[in-house]
Amino acid sequence: MQFDTIEVHVDGERGQLILNRPEHLNPLSSHTLDEIDAAARWFDTHDALKVVVVSGRGRAFSAGADVSAFGTGDADRLGDRSPRDDADRGWRMARAMDELRAVSIAKVHGWCVGGGLVLAAVCDLRVAAESARFSIPEVELGIPLAWGGVPRLVREIGPALTKELVMTCREFSPHEAKAAGFLNRVVPDAELDVAVEDLVARLVLMPKLALLATKVHTNAVTEAMVGTGRSWSDADGLLAGLRDPEGRASAQRYLERVRSTKA
Repeated sequence: MQFDTIEVHVDGERGQLILNRPEHLNPLSSHTLDEIDAAARWFDTHDALKVVVVSGRGRAFSAGADVSAFGTGDADRLGDRSPRDDADRGWRMARAMDELRAVSIAKVHGWCVGGGLVLAAVCDLRVAAESARFSIPEVELGIPLAWGGVPRLVREIGPALTKELVMTCREFSPHEAKAAGFLNRVVPDAELDVAVEDLVARLVLMPKLALLATKVHTNAVTEAMVGTGRSWSDADGLLAGLRDPEGRASAQRYLERVRSTKA
């Protein structure tokens, strides 16, 4: 299946989803979110598939939501979509990845930021290189963490640390993420490919019925605990944040700081 901003491959029991805009650190635009949503549904058409590895090409897993259009009200960018529909795309992507029948593994290197971290969170297992760096800058951008990110982080690391990381927007290391329970493994950069391949090889040896039933059962239990489905209104919080003057000013300062570090 052909996409513009991602690559997908299936070879029997194994699949890959690769974010493929390396020159921009694999940002998650509305178009990319739609493509990930469609790819998740496409993977489910492959009956033999057991495992999908989600990764990013180039120097990063993902720089997160494409913030270049934040606050612009760009009608050309939206096309026929309403702002509410546009804001809802990340939530739909996350639900599609949650519902993917195969076991998903996030293979994280470089930056994993904001929406990129949500994409990693909706994967079943997560392996990161020691060079990986995580941050959740949404509050500094004047918007709440959306796409069901809050309940998913509460599920993985608990409420107190979720509040700290989301509200302070501070960078954190893969070792801290593993200690908190977000990552399954942290490995040296040179060993990331081998570590993920070893995990995939182990999983595909397992009988599909029991393997995927375990995923569904675990997800059903955690859904009852944290209720990710209740985050359907995240898009409304996003739209409110985009209209908040203090939030817009904070976002402008954030973007100027990011641009200055790239200059």
